[in-house]
Amino acid sequence: MLTLLYPLAVYFGVNYIEPWKLASILIVLLVIKLAISYSDNHWSRPLLLAGVLYCGFAIWSNSLVSLLFYPALVNGVMLVIFSSSLLSPRSLVERLARIQHPDLPPEGVIYTRRVTQIWCGFFIVNGVIALATALYSSFEVWSLYNGLIAYLLMGILLGGEYVVRIKTQKHVR
Repeated sequence: MLTLLYPLAVYFGVNYIEPWKLASILIVLLVIKLAISYSDNHWSRPLLLAGVLYCGFAIWSNSLVSLLFYPALVNGVMLVIFSSSLLSPRSLVERLARIQHPDLPPEGVIYTRRVTQIWCGFFIVNGVIALATALYSSFEVWSLYNGLIAYLLMGILLGGEYVVRIKTQKHVR
């Protein structure tokens, strides 16, 4: 949960803490999460490993600019995780859905595959915007988008999907 606050930590921390220290804090959080999820083959492991490697680079470079590309990296890795699951018999969203509903009906399988595709589209768009804010916008715009707007958009997507799922499940029953 603390890693979600990364853009806000960068925004408020750059005036008081050197960039390598901010990256060090994030790397500690990522390593803790990696250690917790190490015992199982958790879907987020590639994301955590990429984050640790990236933070290592950010520590080494000790520049504010290196901190700005983390949200774009996260979106890129999430895109790879979600899209690669579409190549397997069970998409990532289907695997997550089967935790609550082990005997997911065929309509549910089709639905979860479509939701996985929608998330892939979201990660493409959000990643491009995160990259554009890192390359071309002010630090304030980067912070606003990556620290607030991107999370609002994710919440809208999650909420919208939940409403559609509830309506779809009522229709199926």
